[in-house]
Amino acid sequence: MHAKLTAVALTLALAGCAAAGDSMLAADAPRALPDTGPVAVAWADPASFAELRYSRNRYDSERGSWLTDLAKYMRKRAEAQLPAGERLQFTIVDVDRAGEYEPWRRLDQQNVRIIRNIYPPRMTVQFQHFDASGQLLAEGQRRITDPAFLINATPFNDTDPLRYEKRMIDSWLRREFRDPVASR
Repeated sequence: MHAKLTAVALTLALAGCAAAGDSMLAADAPRALPDTGPVAVAWADPASFAELRYSRNRYDSERGSWLTDLAKYMRKRAEAQLPAGERLQFTIVDVDRAGEYEPWRRLDQQNVRIIRNIYPPRMTVQFQHFDASGQLLAEGQRRITDPAFLINATPFNDTDPLRYEKRMIDSWLRREFRDPVASR
């Protein structure tokens, strides 16, 4: 009897965790940022992302706004270096955030993302780059990663949970779209 009650309580708790907080897997969850400005960002079904498929804590991985936060950051940084009149369209195909949940740790740490060099951030992004007249300049798919994300870490206490992914995005955008300010 006690085992049945424990199983039922655990099932309800897990269901509550999935329902509580914003799940990016919800049927009404957005799949793109609102279309404003020269950079459009959309994403594939998050259920196919490595971050969720291989997570040892899928419930925590699917909650929150980390995906839309990354998309907004990508748009903001790309807009800053895009020449006037040009447009970009991004589609985030896959994301695997830095770190991983290690449920074999103490019970009170099973919901803590452990950051180690064996868990680098990774993304796959498709893009189309258009000039001011609408002519396609470039398109492609890139698999980006930062295997040295801990070596390149900033020395001060940065509390942004997406700091490694954002730094990876910055580096890729500079390489791919040749930031005119950085090349001076």
